Amino acid sequence: MTGTDPIDRLDPVLLHHIVNSLGWPGLRPLQAASIGPLLDGEDAVLLAPTAGGKTEAAAFPLLTAMARDGWSGTSVLYLTPLRALLNNLQPRLHAYAQWLGRTAALWHGDTAEAERRRLRREPPDILLTTPESLEAQLISAKTDHALLLGGVRAVVVDEVHSFAGDDRGWHLLAILERLQRLTGRPLQRIGLSATVGNPTELLAWLQGSGRDRVPGRVIAPDIRIGPVATKSGDGPPPDGPPPGDVELDYVGSLSNAATVISALHRGEKRLVFCESRRQVEELGQALRARGVTVFLSHSSLSAAERHRSEEAFAQARDCVIVATSTLELGIDVGDLDRVIQIDSPSSVASFLQRVGRTGRRPGSTRNCLFLTTSHESLLQAAGLLTLWGRHWVEPIAAPPGPHHLVAQQLLAMTLQRHKLPAADWHEEWNGLTPFDASARPVLDHLLTEGFLEQDSGVYFIGVQAEKRFGRRHFMDLTASFTAPPQFTVLNGRAEIGHTDPALLVEEHEGPLRLLLAGRSWQVTYVDWRRHRVFVEAAESGGVAKWQTGTARGLPYELTQAMREVLLGADPEVGLTRRAQAALVELRETDGRFTNSEATLITRHGRDVRWWTWAGFRANATLAAWLADAVDPLQRPADAYVRLRHDLTREEWGRARRTPRQENLPHVSTAAVRGLKFSAALPEDLATRVLAARIGDTGGALAALSQPTRWAPEPV
Repeated sequence: MTGTDPIDRLDPVLLHHIVNSLGWPGLRPLQAASIGPLLDGEDAVLLAPTAGGKTEAAAFPLLTAMARDGWSGTSVLYLTPLRALLNNLQPRLHAYAQWLGRTAALWHGDTAEAERRRLRREPPDILLTTPESLEAQLISAKTDHALLLGGVRAVVVDEVHSFAGDDRGWHLLAILERLQRLTGRPLQRIGLSATVGNPTELLAWLQGSGRDRVPGRVIAPDIRIGPVATKSGDGPPPDGPPPGDVELDYVGSLSNAATVISALHRGEKRLVFCESRRQVEELGQALRARGVTVFLSHSSLSAAERHRSEEAFAQARDCVIVATSTLELGIDVGDLDRVIQIDSPSSVASFLQRVGRTGRRPGSTRNCLFLTTSHESLLQAAGLLTLWGRHWVEPIAAPPGPHHLVAQQLLAMTLQRHKLPAADWHEEWNGLTPFDASARPVLDHLLTEGFLEQDSGVYFIGVQAEKRFGRRHFMDLTASFTAPPQFTVLNGRAEIGHTDPALLVEEHEGPLRLLLAGRSWQVTYVDWRRHRVFVEAAESGGVAKWQTGTARGLPYELTQAMREVLLGADPEVGLTRRAQAALVELRETDGRFTNSEATLITRHGRDVRWWTWAGFRANATLAAWLADAVDPLQRPADAYVRLRHDLTREEWGRARRTPRQENLPHVSTAAVRGLKFSAALPEDLATRVLAARIGDTGGALAALSQPTRWAPEPV
């Protein structure tokens, strides 16, 4: 660690502890490559596989700059999408900070008020928080913003890709611009991420408005991204599939999956990912019944229950933890032997996060066993693994038209400032689109409807905002999404988790029993007013159920890969004999709906389908463009669009030649009501927000560009 090694730029005390306290012989390539740019104040996106040392790659240079330049007070914000990830990271970052006489502390929704008062009096050097908690600090009358946040120099956004792809990303960018105005200086912005398909665009997104923008770069020495992934054309694609031992199996049911898991890999520590909370609960119960030591983790379990499971799993051997994506984002659950995937995630990026949890020990390899429980999930998994084998990763794109968040930010900024100057209100976000002057129609609506009021050249909070969002000191304004309502489940005083209220009112025979934390519970009392359910342990018979929200459907690239599988392509992974046999069966059945040279239209009685294999969003767009040819009573699917039963080939030809591309996909009234802050928007604008997000113009145009054939009747 001498000579021209970049590590020599780190603080000597920090360097001493890296060598002697951590016992590291050197830094990983990403950590070494990050030192110079971050110490020089550049913005950056740091890319590395899961467990690639991204936290240290950001923390060590920033701690060095903190000591070198005499930063005081809270100078670094560390933002993550999950409280659990913050809890996991804080002890490690605090230990690093203490080497230099500095501190790192937590502030999120679970932080006690006494601790918050202490942090207001004694700001830590590194504050770990979420964007929602950061905004709560900005609008709180209890917080001296200048004291707590006025000294911020750098912001680290962990799992930045998970922000950029949804509304939390727009929320994050708007808050960073407001924070930059509060500090009066440019903020160094550092994003940490696993592999993404468009890292340069992700960096530009993170840099926000670009006002006073500092230089930025993508740092990714451990990752080679081919042109299929980046669409940049830089260099040849990687040869062969990514490294790792990946196997695809077909087991036919969740019960069979439990049998396989209980029989295979005994003595190993296994992390099993499921695609729903209900699957987690049912699989956990089935494994426990087979004598497997099992722990569960998902968002409807209490924080204490999740923490107990994750801590016990980290310390145990010969056990299984079953989880949703809550354990996908970097939370440390110890050294894993194996990852098992039930059915298939909906993105390659998600799979990369999951498989990256293994192979951390020297000499071990990354691995994942897929156990698919239906032919549909087998096909989806095969398509996803086909894309993975080509090193393809989804590009991250911010959702279009976040007008509802413009309304939220106008109200939140008015609360923060107590008043908003009418002349230059849009400058509060440094010209960040769409929080700039283009937001005037949203502002006018807020004024017309009484959410804001105007007097003497300033705007201030109006009566309607008080009614809609004023509960708990406007805390409802700090979140960019609304979680479905849930009831807290209590066994005595111990909180187990949360359940869907719909389950409590369903008709059932005998006593009502819930399945939660992998165990059955009999309901003894429901406190409807306080949203509490009291339970006692039961032997069996519990039911798990939660609202899943609006299904997004599969993307164009994945459904196209599924089509390739039906046409005969096998993913470059291990295929069990059961998987091979099931794929043969799929090609004999669903293969009838594919053609290597064209899209197909099939007719079975009154059921006419156009098999585009374009994905749900593209098919929703096509249904709008070709409305005269489409069955108006049927929703599009991932693979097809339903056409009118009486459609003639001549009518179809005319519709294809003149698609009405100005038409937007249909949006239900219920969906508009479910959009957070839709009450603060004109109804037509809220509808356009959702319609733009349902659609996929690129996929729709690609499907239209292909020739279409009518299959022989009937199919």
